[in-house]
Amino acid sequence: MDSCVFCAVIAGDQPAVWVEREEHAVAFAPLPDSALAPGHTLVVPVEHTADLLSAGPTALAATTALAQRVARAMKGALGATGTVVLQASGADAGQSVPHLHLHVVPCWPDDATTHWPERRSAHVVDGDPHALLAEMFE
Repeated sequence: MDSCVFCAVIAGDQPAVWVEREEHAVAFAPLPDSALAPGHTLVVPVEHTADLLSAGPTALAATTALAQRVARAMKGALGATGTVVLQASGADAGQSVPHLHLHVVPCWPDDATTHWPERRSAHVVDGDPHALLAEMFE
């Protein structure tokens, strides 16, 4: 996609600090001002797909598998004692780049940040939300 910044990075039209490049997924550093922790890494499918909802099985499998390998590398190379994987699909979820991406963020015992939402949604759903979800699979 011509206007996608991640597609431009993958094509080599924008600079990147690469962690790994594979056939169906890549991993690179976010812009320095947006890094949540040392080693914070973006994992992105090579094929342009807007979000989790539109990802094909190959892109999704490759992206999540690479995210796991990045998390393991964070433990080995950086001494991280945990990792958080963040993903937002859609503008209302806070997605800023319309290309599926996972933020893999290393964590240590002395971290002062939280990676869990501080507030609960006030949205009300008519009916039992999990029953409604289960109906989608019937």
